[in-house]
Amino acid sequence: MKLLRSIAIVVYLKELRESLRDRRVLFNALLLGPLMGPVIFLIILRLTVAHEVEQAEKPLPVVVIGAEVASNLISILKQAGIEVLPPVKDPEAAIRTQQYDLILRIPNDYADDWRAGRPAQVEILYDSSRREAGSQVQRLRNALNSYSQLQSSMRIIARGLSPNVLHPIMIAERDQATPQSRSAMVFAMLPYFLVFTAFMGGMFLAIDATAGERERHSLEPLFINPVATASVLLGKLAAISSFSLISVIISLTAFALAGYYLPADLQTTVVLDAGFALRALPLMLPLILLISIVQTLVTAFSKNFREAQTYLGLIQLVPMIPSLVLTILPFKPQLWAFAIPLLGQQLAFMRLLRGEAVSTLQMSMCTFATLIFAAMLFYFAKRVYASERLAISP
Repeated sequence: MKLLRSIAIVVYLKELRESLRDRRVLFNALLLGPLMGPVIFLIILRLTVAHEVEQAEKPLPVVVIGAEVASNLISILKQAGIEVLPPVKDPEAAIRTQQYDLILRIPNDYADDWRAGRPAQVEILYDSSRREAGSQVQRLRNALNSYSQLQSSMRIIARGLSPNVLHPIMIAERDQATPQSRSAMVFAMLPYFLVFTAFMGGMFLAIDATAGERERHSLEPLFINPVATASVLLGKLAAISSFSLISVIISLTAFALAGYYLPADLQTTVVLDAGFALRALPLMLPLILLISIVQTLVTAFSKNFREAQTYLGLIQLVPMIPSLVLTILPFKPQLWAFAIPLLGQQLAFMRLLRGEAVSTLQMSMCTFATLIFAAMLFYFAKRVYASERLAISP
């Protein structure tokens, strides 16, 4: 056992020394992997918030057809920040060709229906397939609804009735969501960035330590020595895990620093600080080990550096699946879900971002299930390393 440990340490130090000389490994482990996520995250968030604020503050341009038959309505819309544009000949074509985003069409019989006390219809033309149209339509709809409710109340009062007659049921909503839990929805992809960082941190070292050495014909002399293959595997896994761990720590630090550069309204609702990093790191430790073993297995079945890089590039898409599932098909987390690697970490991270505590049982299931799965893959990787196929260069 002592000999196994000493050989593993020798292999570990050898892999670290060679990796520290490789600029490609250092660039991915210390710069690209850990910093790409926080930088992209911060840029997208600031641009999104700036765009939403700009859209809310500036006047909303709306083409109005038939404005002459609804002068009061047009006055209210202008007070609500609506910029009334002159009519166009073919409104449907103008929307389809994206010449205009919104068109309000007021029929000629609007005034007659209004004077007769009948519901007066107006039409909003827009293209729902355009993402920016949603907020603009809602803004115009709110202005129209406010005017409609005001006129409805005035008509009821004119008939000697109370406006409450129109509302036999009063709905009082009590939203129990905290500002932090609402803002955490914006950070749904943050766990993926952390897992991606763990992949990037050890990827090139894993490729070079197995597929790269096979390509350079330096793996055969290593296995010719009378050493246990398990010790060689442990040394390589320790080196890969070390680089992944360093990359994750740098990424968590970068996210903590990025929290100070978030828009002002998000700084007070989402806590991305040293405390969050300390709570998130234990969740990543078993996952880092699992990722290192997966990378080692994949590179063991690769004939050369380029093939291993291709396979690992495809595997990096796997951590995106839990994030997409929770975004498209949100569900109430069950205890068993924490026992699924990647998904369990995703759920735990979301609880931390929402300001909720991760229970000891949830943490234990998340950790031990990942470790058990990693142990199974380690046993398989040990058998692969003991086979002659790995020792023989292609």
